[in-house]
Amino acid sequence: MESKLYDSIPSLDLADFTSGDENKKMAFVNALGEAYQNIGFVAIKNHGLTDEMTTQLYETVKKFFALSDEIKKKYEKPEIFNQRGYISKGKEHAKGRTTGDLKEFYHIGQPDLDRKNHNFDDYPDNIWPDEIPEFKEIGTKVFTTLEKTGLEMLRAIAIYLDLEENYFAERASKGNSILRPIHYYPIENPEEVPEDAVRAAEHGDINLITLLMGASADGLQVLRRDGEWIPITALPNQIVVNVGDMLDRLTNHKLKSTIHRVVNPPKDKMNTSRYSIPFFMHPKSEMDLTCLESCVDAENPKRYSDITAGKFLAERLAEIGLGAKK
Repeated sequence: MESKLYDSIPSLDLADFTSGDENKKMAFVNALGEAYQNIGFVAIKNHGLTDEMTTQLYETVKKFFALSDEIKKKYEKPEIFNQRGYISKGKEHAKGRTTGDLKEFYHIGQPDLDRKNHNFDDYPDNIWPDEIPEFKEIGTKVFTTLEKTGLEMLRAIAIYLDLEENYFAERASKGNSILRPIHYYPIENPEEVPEDAVRAAEHGDINLITLLMGASADGLQVLRRDGEWIPITALPNQIVVNVGDMLDRLTNHKLKSTIHRVVNPPKDKMNTSRYSIPFFMHPKSEMDLTCLESCVDAENPKRYSDITAGKFLAERLAEIGLGAKK
């Protein structure tokens, strides 16, 4: 396929894929595959989230992050390697950096786990703040909705890769996915933070795909193949869905996990908050990420070593300062 450069990320309608119309379905699959081969990002409408759900979760998240640091840190659990609950300011940094990002966040994982099939080490219980009782209901509802949407996106990706349509379903359903409300907190005195500190330094996501349910301010940018940074924008009724490193690895870089970042606002606006809520779609820990044979040939030789999703996740979390188990 001839490569192309995008000035903005393509917009697609998930209803075309689920409509039952085979022509619309395949048009969606092909447009998605082309975008994921070239820029790694798309904006999606008819994704299942309602305006009410989005508004309610954002309002709830803002209430939590407005609590004192002392209260929030009650829900920070380094003993489970920050896989659930609160992660405090500056704790995470991009791979290859030591300066922490200017953010704090919260991890929500699979609700209502069957402990026969999900061990505690990989899938800890969720942690819910006593001070915000509504957090559990809306957090669980959004998690479940975005997981369903993510599975539809993975069905389309499987078809594009000439895999069986439900290839990802058994591997990613009830997987180690994370809903991560993020607060890019206000900086009252920019001169007091490290000169190279940014809201989120350039990075690729670890997972299969990421579903981003909007952000409260500008700042998200993606690195285009020609070295240009372009803004990522979506209409209010859209979510952004991008390829993560696990899918890049599985497809031997046929589908691209594109580097992206969240830049700081102008200095006169550093004292404002920005909120963002990505859903990181992870498979089950035992999924084999060995490059698909169909994605390896003489022109694109195998570039990644064999590894499971669980081991890859552990390695990457350790690299970004979240202290995963070895």
